[in-house]
Amino acid sequence: MDGMGRFDICAALKAEDRAWLSDVKERLDAKMRYGVEKARGKDYIPYSTENGDWKPTQIGWWTNGFWPASMWQMYLMTGDSLYRDEAVRAEGMLDAALRNFKALDHDVGFMWLIQSGVRFALEGNADSYDRTLFAATTLASRFNPHGFIRAWDGAGREGWAIVDCMMNLPILYWASETTGDPRYRQIAMRHADTTMEYFVRPDGSCNHIVIFDSETGAFLDNPGGQGYERGSSWSRGQSWALYGFTLSYLHTGEARYLDTAKKVANYFISQTADDWIPRCDFRQPEEPPVRDNAAGNIAASGLLELARALLESEGKPYFDAGLRILRAQERECANWALDDPAIFTQCTAAWHEPAGRHITMTYADYFFIEAAGKLLGEKLLFWYPNRDA
Repeated sequence: MDGMGRFDICAALKAEDRAWLSDVKERLDAKMRYGVEKARGKDYIPYSTENGDWKPTQIGWWTNGFWPASMWQMYLMTGDSLYRDEAVRAEGMLDAALRNFKALDHDVGFMWLIQSGVRFALEGNADSYDRTLFAATTLASRFNPHGFIRAWDGAGREGWAIVDCMMNLPILYWASETTGDPRYRQIAMRHADTTMEYFVRPDGSCNHIVIFDSETGAFLDNPGGQGYERGSSWSRGQSWALYGFTLSYLHTGEARYLDTAKKVANYFISQTADDWIPRCDFRQPEEPPVRDNAAGNIAASGLLELARALLESEGKPYFDAGLRILRAQERECANWALDDPAIFTQCTAAWHEPAGRHITMTYADYFFIEAAGKLLGEKLLFWYPNRDA
């Protein structure tokens, strides 16, 4: 335990885990250097791969913050300016998305907090601060006074909210903490409370989408979204909720968010403990056996963060589960060969999109790097970059 009596995830590692982490660090450095070489000169930001190279993306694509965030993680892990320079290059490219802010949706926390917000924390860069605050204000503008943040634009989607947004709330907490304006924090907490009420089920499973009447706030529907069907349990949605409620607890100290994070975590662990590699949907048919490495790595990093928010007696089961997920996924699904710039090979975008099954995704790699960094002793939490300020 550390001085505050919280669970110390680094001290809990066994000798065999430390040896594995040392090997992982070397493999990550080699693989990510290869990824940077493949990214240089491209006018788009990496997301997925095809035929051993990065596939083109639009600049406003919601995952575009994870590449520069991975670069900052690798910079902190290795001290090599190669990674910092690539992070700064990608950050500048994303200014085009800010200029076209009307096309942005609720995913701006993914896009700016974990890279521009991190750069501001590390270097005090004024432009990075402005980018992050602009993104936070854009997210705040999507708040419906009935208590939810609108997920996507388009006619008929005025009342749509999704569980993924729990991971975008930290940019709102950041904005309140850095400006002193409580409105960002109030919006984030209202949305978190709505998510607790309408998304999280009594057994800890979650809805992906909830549709509200945008004029009255009344509940209308909860379609299956990217999961198998209505009432099923899309594993990546579970991981967003697990980690997201943990982060809301860290930013606010509100026990109800910690209790919700534990409830979702307990469900996730119960559904994964057979081989520690999540299925795309925990209630999907047995065949085909579709997995999602992204869900696993998100949840693993969230479980480590949850563990170190708890006392030693309570934190260990979450630490053990997070480490088991990381090790199982790395053992069975990681490609360390320098023939493709991505690492994890069994990510799935959505159950009902066969072409998006068992593909690569930069954010699956990001969350693995983030989790490995925590276990190696990195203290900077990218979702709370101003915590020690």
